[in-house]
Amino acid sequence: MASAANSISGHILDPLGAHVPNAKIALIADGKEVATTSSDSDGAYTFVSISASRYTIRASAPGFASAESTPVVARSYGQTVLDLILPLGAISQQIVVTATGTDLPQSQVGASVSLVNDKDLAGRLAAFESLRVASGIQGVQTGGLGGKASLFVRGANSTSNKVLIDGVPADDIGGTYEFANLAANSIDSVEIFRGPNSVLFGSDAIGSVVNVTTRRGLTVTPQVELMAEAGTFGTYDYSANLSGAYRAFDYLSEFSRVDSRNNLPNDAYHNATFAGNYGWSPLASTELRLNVRRNVSNVGQPNEFDAFKIADDSYLKEQNTFIAATLQNQTTQNWHNLIRYGAARISLQSVNPALSGIPFDPFPGFDFGPNGVGQTVTLCSPSGCTSPGQAILDFAGTFPTDFDSLTSRDFLQTQSDYRFSSHLTALFGFRYENERGVTNSAFSRNSTSRDNFSYTLQAQGDLSRRLYATAGIGLEKNAVFGFAATPKVSLAYYIAPPSDKTLSGTKLRFNFGKGIKEPSIFNETSSLFNILTQSAPQLVAQFHVNPAGPERSRSFDFGFEQGLFGSHVSLSQTFFHNSFYDQLEFVDKTLLPGLGVPAAAAAALPFGAAVNSLDYRALGAETELKFDLSHGVSAIATYTYTAAVVTRSFSSDNQFPSFNPAFPTIPIGAFSPLIGNRPFRIAPQVGSFAVAYSHQKFFASLSAYLSGRRDDSTFLTDSFFGTSLLLPNRNLDPGYQKLDVHAAYAIHPALQVFGTVENLLDQHYDAAYGFPSLPITVRAGLKFTIGGDAWRPRF
Repeated sequence: MASAANSISGHILDPLGAHVPNAKIALIADGKEVATTSSDSDGAYTFVSISASRYTIRASAPGFASAESTPVVARSYGQTVLDLILPLGAISQQIVVTATGTDLPQSQVGASVSLVNDKDLAGRLAAFESLRVASGIQGVQTGGLGGKASLFVRGANSTSNKVLIDGVPADDIGGTYEFANLAANSIDSVEIFRGPNSVLFGSDAIGSVVNVTTRRGLTVTPQVELMAEAGTFGTYDYSANLSGAYRAFDYLSEFSRVDSRNNLPNDAYHNATFAGNYGWSPLASTELRLNVRRNVSNVGQPNEFDAFKIADDSYLKEQNTFIAATLQNQTTQNWHNLIRYGAARISLQSVNPALSGIPFDPFPGFDFGPNGVGQTVTLCSPSGCTSPGQAILDFAGTFPTDFDSLTSRDFLQTQSDYRFSSHLTALFGFRYENERGVTNSAFSRNSTSRDNFSYTLQAQGDLSRRLYATAGIGLEKNAVFGFAATPKVSLAYYIAPPSDKTLSGTKLRFNFGKGIKEPSIFNETSSLFNILTQSAPQLVAQFHVNPAGPERSRSFDFGFEQGLFGSHVSLSQTFFHNSFYDQLEFVDKTLLPGLGVPAAAAAALPFGAAVNSLDYRALGAETELKFDLSHGVSAIATYTYTAAVVTRSFSSDNQFPSFNPAFPTIPIGAFSPLIGNRPFRIAPQVGSFAVAYSHQKFFASLSAYLSGRRDDSTFLTDSFFGTSLLLPNRNLDPGYQKLDVHAAYAIHPALQVFGTVENLLDQHYDAAYGFPSLPITVRAGLKFTIGGDAWRPRF
């Protein structure tokens, strides 16, 4: 392959990385074709003597679908290397990064990765609604817009997701992340790695990795987009963005705001988000990028309205800021380096202004004061109904009551990957992270400061373009639990390579990995070690008490992918077995000796301690079917079966389960699931499907999320502090189906009209017990586009 002092060169590849000869290649600048060439027998091409500008290449070859690259900046000197993969059939092979830490076609990956793109996000106020339609994922939201939104991936609990926003860990210390406030507007894609991946992403990547990427500016002519929509329940959504690319610079700034009163008292929601993505390529081999995202939200919290029939007056505020500065350098053609500084500031304030409910003092004369109770209700489940009663909405106390949480995280990450040959790449990574966190309530103030270090060693490659392998190990030194090592191995093997035949692309997949999660601030400060260190330090040395350990996971999954009808149809089947062990739970002091804690140490505690004593497992199967029906029609359908069960627990619920007199023989876990039962809110069966149609000026989509019944608790105490309003956990949350429709039509390049209907069937359901979801909602709006390449004159 020839090269020049000012050139763009590379290879045209098939999905397995083999070279594609005789491909037709066009060089595109400012939306115009400026040069053409063909790849040689090794798939190589070169464009020489080019001027400094921003370019893409478009390629096509017999038997392949055409493809266009992402934009690159070419300087008036130096060589720009740009490889392009041509897909087989109409179902494109996405490029993913969470599996190996480097850009790799999904066809060469043995792990399970889903990609949600901008079309999947169309018509959504929050990205959460699109994420839970992906394979293997369950989404639960407590109520309407802004209600707590959680993801459960393959049976992992909702704090087991490592969430990255433009490379910055966005979850709180211990894994909590609020998906309700992740606005969809500025997102380019969301990549979801299903399974643990602490090798690449360190602590908290115990169940999945959710990687969010912000859009970039692409148009040479500056582009302004203004969008406004309005809908039922006083819902308004506005956004404005400015984006573009000028020579070595690209830029995007977007502000969006969502307001809704929802459908319950004290349920109003506000979320404002700013997202910025700014890039500079001073050399063809070097890019500096700055990403900024900030969101401010406020939501009322009416609580379990279906159980109280009275709304609580509490509210929750959040202010989050994420910043990343990333420098990437292609040092040589085979050696790539990255260094990134990132910062996260996560702030939360929960306020209960006053006693809500009907004042009721169950023990007058004892000076406890009245509690606030709900209206008289009779609650029902598949096991039957309770006696009529009133639940305590607010316990007596001093108001207002506040809970505040503030987390600050700064980190420095370096990564170096070297390609020894076209068949072998090695990667080394290092990350230093400083975390500071404070939680403050009327009863306690807890804080932590941690310096954590992570190291990654990984190799990936292939044998004869049939067998693809990735193996790595992560080494973690955490300020709380000390040292931990996590391995990962994944394999992909093609029995039959992809082709345009009716039956082709038979791929076998296998993945094994372990994950770890650091303790939350509460679990760290409530651990046996911390409590005794403050109250009885001599017992720590006497009994060799250790700090709280990491929560751990172990995962196996294997399956196959099959292309059909010239790769217009793709079938995927995956089986998984996940073990989550050494999970932290609060154990009463009277139960600690059963875990081997010396009686003297247990007696020194005021109430109990957080201990690594909870285990559960989840095994199941995922089926995914993708279609490209031509003429702009595509579809996807998924089904996931999850058999999750608690195998060990020393919680008070498990040692002393509750009993409701209405169900005298059924033990109930009031606040945690019982051994042998399913974890709360994880359905054994979920499914989804989506159909999209795109043709010139028109786009439409229909999507659905279907959930089976789930175990849960009412979490209620009756007005006399009794258990009469607890229901049996089994299948407490009924199944439901949520169908959504979105359509958009471009009247003019500058004007688009669109509309969305959510919960099309107007189902009345509680995704979490007692929290009614929104009924049918309708929104419509306009989008104005000013500038951009569509406005450039054509000659």
